[in-house]
Amino acid sequence: MTNEFHILVEHELFLENRISLFYYLYSNSKDDDCLRHYLSASSSTSLTDPKYLQSQGSNLDVVIEAEKKEDLRSPYIKRILVVDDDPDLTLTFKAALDGRCYGDTDKKKRFEAYTYNDPLSVLKEFKPHFYDLLLTDIYMPNMNGFQLCEKILELDVNIRVCLMSALAINIQALRELYPNVNLGCYIEKPVTLKYLIKRLSAELE
Repeated sequence: MTNEFHILVEHELFLENRISLFYYLYSNSKDDDCLRHYLSASSSTSLTDPKYLQSQGSNLDVVIEAEKKEDLRSPYIKRILVVDDDPDLTLTFKAALDGRCYGDTDKKKRFEAYTYNDPLSVLKEFKPHFYDLLLTDIYMPNMNGFQLCEKILELDVNIRVCLMSALAINIQALRELYPNVNLGCYIEKPVTLKYLIKRLSAELE
């Protein structure tokens, strides 16, 4: 096969990757501004210029992989770890948060939600320096939210924490019991999705 044919195939594969990523963002984005930002950021002429592609040759997949890694490290993606023993609640929160854009800047931030119903599973699979915020229920079987927070903070001291509960709690008494857990962010259940997004956005600013 000719070198030109190889370049054409690689170009087509590259465009297929771009189209797949576009459809993913389109189906998950709840904010047109967020989608417009992606389209403007993806319109670099160098990535579609035949001369550029020819100079890259078989290194084209390296460019794609680099873009994926850059997206994973993007400061505009905020990863929320949601832990609650109620599967309906975690499903609802994930639907509300995943792909939701927020903020007033030109490059809007967006949430990625990761949900668990068992705190023990969270500890087994926890990835330090991956999540931006832990949103956890307080009263759960096997381990309560404060105990989970303490263990998570031992693994990643930079993660922010929001606690939530449907029951009344004595904040002062809990501060004495769990001095290493920041009780600054507390959300009372039931909570509206609008308030949830507003509260988490404020915590991540």
